[in-house]
Amino acid sequence: MKKIAISMLFAASTLLMADGAATYAKCAGCHGANGEKAALGKSAIIAGQDAAKTVEQINGYKAGTLNQHGMGALMKGQVASLDDAAIKAVADHIAAMK
Repeated sequence: MKKIAISMLFAASTLLMADGAATYAKCAGCHGANGEKAALGKSAIIAGQDAAKTVEQINGYKAGTLNQHGMGALMKGQVASLDDAAIKAVADHIAAMK
């Protein structure tokens, strides 16, 4: 029974990571496959960034209240369709990048 519970937890965490990775695919064009690039030569490197900071930034871009490096309008369009779960998943994915 313990093995089944552990397997289910592992599967659930793998699915969450997959969702974050799938969501991040939209970001990779500018930020790099592993968050290693300064997007359009302007942003900070996001690989390993604290998940709470990423959530805060994405929510700011989504609300139109954040305009770091003059990228507010572009980022607002990029994150407009993300719901809270997707934002959390992609933030966790970015935090896990090395």
